[in-house]
Amino acid sequence: MGARRAVSAPPPDAGPRAATGPTCFCRDCLSDLDPKARRCTACGSPRLVRHRALPALALAHIDCDAFYATVEKRDNPEVADRPVIIGGGKRGVVSAACYIARTYGVRSAMPMFKALELCSSAVVIRPDMAKYVRVGREVRQAMQALTPLVEPLSIDEAFLDLSGTERVHGMIAAKVLARFAREVEANIGITVSVGLSCNKFLAKIASDLDKPRGFATLDQEDARELLADKPVGFIFGVGPATQERLAQRGFRTIADLQRADEIELMKQFPSDGRRLWRLARGIDDRKVIADRGAKSISSETTFEDDIRDYATLEKLLWRLAEKVSYRLKASNLAGCTVTLKLKTADFRQRTRSQSIAAPTQLAGKIFAICREMLARETDGTAFRLMGAGVSALRPGSEAGDSDMLDRRSASAERAMDALRKKFGQDAVIRGIAYDGPEKAG
Repeated sequence: MGARRAVSAPPPDAGPRAATGPTCFCRDCLSDLDPKARRCTACGSPRLVRHRALPALALAHIDCDAFYATVEKRDNPEVADRPVIIGGGKRGVVSAACYIARTYGVRSAMPMFKALELCSSAVVIRPDMAKYVRVGREVRQAMQALTPLVEPLSIDEAFLDLSGTERVHGMIAAKVLARFAREVEANIGITVSVGLSCNKFLAKIASDLDKPRGFATLDQEDARELLADKPVGFIFGVGPATQERLAQRGFRTIADLQRADEIELMKQFPSDGRRLWRLARGIDDRKVIADRGAKSISSETTFEDDIRDYATLEKLLWRLAEKVSYRLKASNLAGCTVTLKLKTADFRQRTRSQSIAAPTQLAGKIFAICREMLARETDGTAFRLMGAGVSALRPGSEAGDSDMLDRRSASAERAMDALRKKFGQDAVIRGIAYDGPEKAG
């Protein structure tokens, strides 16, 4: 990867930067408007963006709306107005749910049986990660056309810093982002929500304020009042254990933290006190770091029924290795550590890893290493889940034929990749995977 580039947010206590430009405009035609306008005087749209500090705000969080489900609705208009759940298998979990399904209480990571109890009319679609990766890459490329300072958080969200880009684009950052959202919807067929602020913490909060197809602005002056009534767990990094520790000292809401003395909070919580005090006031000086790639690439499957048999697990393992390999190649990455993940019927997790001399992105090598680890773990134990992954990632250019068992198998795999690219993923199936009983959750 290229050099990591970063930029600091504005000084946290300095207030809005001196900047000139519109404080209200139309999201659809980008016309400048009077801040008191209720509709665009040029096109009639009610979708207006207004904020007193609009010209000075340049740090954004962009989040694709219900990404997996929206992609599936784009590709199948017949389900556009129906509740859609991405997942599958009676023992699987919900990977994603559209906004209609969410009105029934369906949420990501919910067991499928529970989701279908809540929304029996839902259309259930098995995840197609290869497709989601392709669409996510299209969105990412569109982001990178706005600024080199794009920090991906996942396949469907990222932070962007557009500081200093006004002269390049000929408009303030807010307008650039509104135009971006409009073009993604028109050209890629999905929608995004934009949160615009002066730092990462507030930008992330803002992007959740107006979903879907949202555009919300938030500055530090807004933050104290907005955050006050939120529970302390609203602050990122504050999990259940920290919440309990805070509650024991009388800190249950962010307003409680806002009233605290900074030094006293640091004494009570030496490792977190200053961070909590600052975030409670909307102060966050973390930098936007570009080119922060994924730390690992993996795939896993939850079985319909527990499996003890090595031969059955081996077939499923090959499918997982192929998926990991596909994602590595699609991302032009290779990895030096291969990991096998197993979860027993009683939910105990086993994770085994092995480092290799040269980076790999090929399914044959990933499978061979994981198969050796699987053989050592197959001792009659019943497993409900299995996963494979690669970490310690490097640029794909660092992987070569020498990382395979032999050059012939490497050439064969690349030939299969070429056929699949031309004729589809099911055009070529390795013998070990044929008729394999994969029932992913």
